[in-house]
Amino acid sequence: MTQLHRDAHLGRSGPRRPERLLVVVPAFNEAASIADVLGQVRDALPSAGVLVVDDGSTDATAAVARASGEQVVSLAFNVGVGGAMRTGFLFAVRNGYDGVVQVDADGQHDPAQVPALVEALDRADVVVGARFAGAGEYPVSLPRRGAMRLVASLVSWLTGTRLTDVTSGFRATGPRALELFARAYPSEYLGDTLESLVLADRAGLVLTQVPVSMRPRSAGRPSHAPTRAAVYLGRALLVLALARVRVWPTAAGDAW
Repeated sequence: MTQLHRDAHLGRSGPRRPERLLVVVPAFNEAASIADVLGQVRDALPSAGVLVVDDGSTDATAAVARASGEQVVSLAFNVGVGGAMRTGFLFAVRNGYDGVVQVDADGQHDPAQVPALVEALDRADVVVGARFAGAGEYPVSLPRRGAMRLVASLVSWLTGTRLTDVTSGFRATGPRALELFARAYPSEYLGDTLESLVLADRAGLVLTQVPVSMRPRSAGRPSHAPTRAAVYLGRALLVLALARVRVWPTAAGDAW
């Protein structure tokens, strides 16, 4: 779908850079790293709003975040990254923000690279910070790298946009996508990454990626061990199969 056709389909203007940006930090048991992450966000983005979504943590994540002086929403129980981000999108819409950037609480996302993601919102509604697009090195086991490449190829085929890192959570969301994600962001495992891209494409939005370098976690353990590559691939294929048959909203006013 061309940019002209996408705009006509939506009945309004194309992608634009947001005027009021909210950095959403989903966090689950990240008390050891959250203060450093928030400090880096504030240093890199002094004019942006910041919201920590405490995803049912059982440690001091919420208390540490509040002590840092940022806004915090605490969920009663753990709903996963997708549910936490949907909370962030709703918060953004209700508080007058028109763009969201996701920065994870484990320290892997470098806030200094957020301006590059936001700049790309001039030409796209959803910008993915891609780990495998020529910037830096990100160590991944060979089985998992193979699974990720296959899934990226399938999502690229489904959306008609070449994407090399469809499971990256380091993303920027522009005004048009924000309206959609606030009410229909997938919350299931891998839905927040894979399915959300298909959702945006089916709604006529524009996707792109920019190369980023990721850092090692500053604390805690990775959420996915390399030995689980086969499980990851099977779940990813199931998510994409469901995405093919699900009825998607096609404009901001459509119901689920």
